[in-house]
Parts: sequence; structure tokens; C-alpha cells
Amino acid sequence: MTFLHKLGKRNALKWISVGAAALAASGLAQAQNYPNKPVTLQIPFAPGGTTDIIGRVISEPLGKALGQSVVVINRAGGGGATGANETAKAAPDGYNLGMGTVSTTASNPAINPKIPYNPATDFTPIINIAATPNIIAVNPKFPAKDYAGFIAELKKNPAKYSYASSGTGGIGHLQTELFKNLAGVFITHIPYSGAGPALRDTVGGQVEIIFDNVPSALPHIQAGRLIPIVVAAPQRLAGLPNVPTFKEVGLEPVNRMAYYGIVGPKGLPAEVVQKVNAGVRTALQDPAVRKRIEDTGSIILGNTPEQFAQQMASELAVYQKVVATQKLKLD
Repeated sequence: MTFLHKLGKRNALKWISVGAAALAASGLAQAQNYPNKPVTLQIPFAPGGTTDIIGRVISEPLGKALGQSVVVINRAGGGGATGANETAKAAPDGYNLGMGTVSTTASNPAINPKIPYNPATDFTPIINIAATPNIIAVNPKFPAKDYAGFIAELKKNPAKYSYASSGTGGIGHLQTELFKNLAGVFITHIPYSGAGPALRDTVGGQVEIIFDNVPSALPHIQAGRLIPIVVAAPQRLAGLPNVPTFKEVGLEPVNRMAYYGIVGPKGLPAEVVQKVNAGVRTALQDPAVRKRIEDTGSIILGNTPEQFAQQMASELAVYQKVVATQKLKLD
């Protein structure tokens, strides 16, 4: 005879109810006491990129705000999917958080049917720390030096030119495909294993065009190794005052920036979400922290979990449509 049979049905139900209440109270207490040990912040890319820079900049002041250290771990692979999957599959206790980007939560899932997580349901959005403008730039040998000439050249010579991206499914890839669709042009995609190699070959002239984050491309633009054509940003950038935005050239849907936020696994307690969100907001009030992030060319946001969730859903929908319209598949 089982333990529950011995208890009797009524007593068994009472016992189960008491146990469930105790577990709920225990979970609430843990969330209220959060954190009582170090927190891991997983970066789903290799060191040195914008995601890594922003994650590391925010980790120390976030740790101070939370009263526990925030340990950064890089887990690269699969265009960000490897690290993102580890965050998605972590225990929902707030001790394993991750950096959420357009690549990991929108563009890569949109093109990869085998991605091991659902970006719409497997994460708890916490806060979007900052957003970075993206830019189309060309090798100095490209015949055109401004947007009008750029479009004219592409339409005059369809399929003659190619563009470099950090990899299939990355924001540079899908944002260029969105541009191609709306502008009515064709450029051949050349995927690389990261932004560094893609930039190197564009600067070297092996590829004529690149759509990249401003922080990565800007040093080459400033040195004259790349020519800026058009930027995806809310307004013209102070450092590139003569470069129009996509909105100005009539392609506002391409005016999308890369975001860098913090997410947790699904089911993260509201108390934990609020504490981490508040901790990041506190960190972003420090002028030194703000300067270090803005020095990457990023725009500080620090929004609410609800606003970040809307941004993630919006980007996913946009790139799912791009993949369907352009009939894109993994190379």
C-alpha cells in the first residue's frame, strides 16, 4: 500500500497542497534573497566583439549593485547559438544569465530550423543595455563613394559585386538581404567565420562591400581603408555627419540597430528580473560606465523587460519575413 493510500484521499490532497505551498514559499524566499552567490553572465561569442565588450563593461558595476560578483564566460559557436542555448537550458534561478543579441534571438533562429531553442519562448528578457548602429561600407576601389552612386552602380552591374558578413544568419547577412530586397539590387553573399575576417577581406579588396557594426568598421573608415555609404541608426552619427541613414534614403525598414541585452532562461522569477534590471539601470547611471559603452559607438538604452521583449519579438518577425521573402537557407 502506498504512502498516499495510507493517508486517505482527503489527507493526501491536503498533504499535496501543503507541500506545493511550501515549495512556492521556498522559491519566493530564494528569489527575495537573490543573489547569495556569484552570478554567471554568458557571452555567446568570442572575446573582443561588441557583445563581449558591453557584457564585460556592465558585469563589474552590475555585481556591485547586486552585492555579488558577476562572472563573464565566453561560449562561442554556431553563430551565438551554442552559448544562447546554454542560457536557455539553465535553471531559472537567476544565477546563469546571458547576453541576448539580434543574432542569437532573431536572425540566426530565423534562418536555422535546427537551432536548439525557441527564441520566443525559451528566454526571459530582462533589459536591453544598448544598441549599436550598423553601416554599409565599401572598399575604396569601389566605383561609387556615396549612396546614390552606390545604388546606381549595383543596378548597372547586377551580380557583379559581393558582400562580406560575419556568417550566415548573422545580423550583417540578414540585414543586407533586407536591403537587397527593398532596394531591388543583387549582391552575392560571402559568409565568414566572424566580423574580423570579413572586415579584413573587405579592406583588402577581396570583397567589395560589407554591412557591419559601426564599432568594428569605424577605425577602418577613419583610416580611409573603407568608405561609408549608409548607416542604420535613428539619426546621423556625430562621427559620420555626411553619411545618411536608411530612413533618409527611403529604406526605413533597414534602419535597424543591433541590440545587446541580458536574458535569462524561461520561468525566471519576477523578483529576480526586477533586481537585475534595476542593477543594470544603476550601473548605467555611472558616467564612466556610460562612456565606455558609448565609446564602442553604441547608444545606451536601459529599458524595461516588457520593452525588451517587444524588441526581440519585432526583430524575430522581421528576419523571419526576410528569410521567407529571399528564400534564404543555411550555406
